[in-house]
Amino acid sequence: MLSYNELTKGVIFELDGQPYEVLEYEFLRMQQRKPVAKTRIKNLVTGKIVERNFHQNETFGEAEIEREEVKFLYQNRGEYWFCKKDNPANRFSLKEDILGTSGRFLTQNTMVVAQKFNDAIIAIQVPIKMDLKIKEAPPGFKGDTAQGGTKQAILETGATVSVPLFVNEGDIVRVNTQTGEYVERMEKGK
Repeated sequence: MLSYNELTKGVIFELDGQPYEVLEYEFLRMQQRKPVAKTRIKNLVTGKIVERNFHQNETFGEAEIEREEVKFLYQNRGEYWFCKKDNPANRFSLKEDILGTSGRFLTQNTMVVAQKFNDAIIAIQVPIKMDLKIKEAPPGFKGDTAQGGTKQAILETGATVSVPLFVNEGDIVRVNTQTGEYVERMEKGK
């Protein structure tokens, strides 16, 4: 069991039968009042972030989050299909809302980590940086680079990302899947 003062940043605990992760923690002790743990917590099932104060008489159970490596197969009509790492016949699908925005950067056969709570998958952890090929990009013209401008390019996964003008169709670029931003060009296209 966890007490109110053990709810530090990064701790995952159970509240009302749901797993929560502590995003921010501040211990407050005001004059003539009992101490309080002021927190910002995220529901790992719904993704909702709330601010809540906890008092010294409250205790919480640690949430048992299992992590399992799975392989992404394909996406079809808002459903993302995966299989177990060691058993390709054991397939399952997840809706787009569970994956969030990072799902738009998944390519076939990418290994990801599935987070489970009570035998139900609540989230998928995509690698933070992925190398993806530029499928479509408008050409950059001579003289456009005076201020280091950007243009919109479409990746092989169909996601749109803002890239520098020197990036062209066929280039391999590294993208941060959490922010959806271009990081660097890895390989120049032919």
